[in-house]
Amino acid sequence: MALLEVNGLTVVLPTAAGAIRPVNGVSLCLESGEALGLVGESGSGKTMLALALMGLLPEGARTRGEALLAPRNGTGPGATKNLLVLDEHEWRGVRGRDIAMVFQEPMTSLNPVMRVGAQVEEAVRAHAARLPRRESKRRAIAALERAAVPEPRTRARQYPHQLSGGLRQRAMIAMALAGGSQDPLTKLPAGPRLLIADEPTTALDATVQKQILELLGRLRSELGLALIFITHDLGVVAQVADRLAVMYAGRIVEEGPAGEVLAHPRHPYTSGLLAASPRIERGALQPIPGSVPRLDALPPGCAFEPRCPLRQVECSARVPEMRTAGKEHRARCILV
Repeated sequence: MALLEVNGLTVVLPTAAGAIRPVNGVSLCLESGEALGLVGESGSGKTMLALALMGLLPEGARTRGEALLAPRNGTGPGATKNLLVLDEHEWRGVRGRDIAMVFQEPMTSLNPVMRVGAQVEEAVRAHAARLPRRESKRRAIAALERAAVPEPRTRARQYPHQLSGGLRQRAMIAMALAGGSQDPLTKLPAGPRLLIADEPTTALDATVQKQILELLGRLRSELGLALIFITHDLGVVAQVADRLAVMYAGRIVEEGPAGEVLAHPRHPYTSGLLAASPRIERGALQPIPGSVPRLDALPPGCAFEPRCPLRQVECSARVPEMRTAGKEHRARCILV
C-alpha cells in the first residue's frame, strides 16, 4: 500500500464571518521514497494541508475525511493510522518519528536563546527520553553532519542568529532527521519516513538554494524518505518533484507527473502560474489578473472562473470534477 493516502481531506475553521474551508476535499497518494511538489499562490491552502497532516492545526479547527499512514513494520490489524483522529498522546509517537516538517522561516522556528545543538538534542530526546546525555549529544552532532552542516561541533555551540540563512535551514533539517528510530547498523536515527518541507528555499540566494535542494535529494536517496515539497516556485519544484499537485482556493486543480504537468498544463491556473514564472527566453512576465478569492466569498462554480481567460458559462454553475487529462494526469476543468 501507499505510504500516505489522503481521501477527501477537509479542514473547517471558524471565523467571525462564518466557517471557511482552507482545505476542501483534497485527495492524494504518496508512495515511499516519492517526492510530491505542492504548488499554488499564497492562500491556496498548501501550508494548511501540511499542518493537518502534522496534527498542528489551530485550536477550533475540525477535519473531515482521512489521511492513512502505512505501518512502519507489518500490516497487522489496526496498524494503519488515520492521522486525522489521533490524539496528542498518539501524535507523539508519529510526529518526528514517522512524519517531520521543515518550516518556511527557520529564524522564527528556532529558539533564539538556545544553542543550536541543544535544540537538535531536544528532538533526539523527544523519542528517547532515557537516552544518556552523552549519547543524545552524539546523535545531535551526527544529525547536523548528516544535514551537511560544516564543522557541526562548532555550529552546535552557536545560537541561531550566528548562523547564515542556509545553515539555519540545515539545522532545521537536522532536527527533522533526529527524531526517527535508531538504525541498528549506523546507531543513528533512521529519520522519518515522510518529510514535509514548507518553502524551504524562500529568501535564500540561488547558490544556497541549489545546495538545499541537492541535500534533500541526497537524503531521499540515502534514507528512502518520501517528500512533500511546498512552494510557489515552479522552477524549484521542477528540480525536486516526481509528481506535482497544484492547489487553488483549498482544492487540488491539477495533478500528475511533474514533467507532464509542467510541459502540458491542462488547467488554466497552472498555465497562468507558468506564464508568470520568470524565464530568460520568455521575456516579460504575464501575471494572472486578480487575486485568490476570499474563502468566505467563493464563487458558486469554479473558484478560478473570475480570473480565467477561458471561462465558459458552465464554469459558474458548479464546481468541476477532476477529469483524466492523460496517463496519471488529471485536472479540475470542464475543458479537459
